[in-house]
Amino acid sequence: QVQLVESGGGLVQAGGSLRLSCAASGRTFSSYFMGWFRQAPGKERELVATISRSGASTYVAGSVKGRFTISRDNAKNTVFLQMDILKPEDTAVYYCAAALTVRLPVGEDEYDYWGQGTQVTVSS
Repeated sequence: QVQLVESGGGLVQAGGSLRLSCAASGRTFSSYFMGWFRQAPGKERELVATISRSGASTYVAGSVKGRFTISRDNAKNTVFLQMDILKPEDTAVYYCAAALTVRLPVGEDEYDYWGQGTQVTVSS
């Protein structure tokens, strides 16, 4: 069992930055691929970025590529999402998720555990 708690969301102006953190419980954090998803009002949840167990491999969605960076610190059981040059369309609830799998997971159904989410609002 893994419990995930996101933090770092908030209100920011367009062009600004935020850094989301997701703290995981348990001693097997390094066994999980980690991902960030987001869900805007009236829209389906979508993958933002995912990272391998060691952190050596990442995937970032095209809509945020060049602006968002995913990273992890296995010693601190934490995964991060650095969000720069934020746009109003980045406004959403952001979720952290963990997947016990053998390849970089890009599908929502590949993830086993989810956090409660943190709100990110970007004003124009």
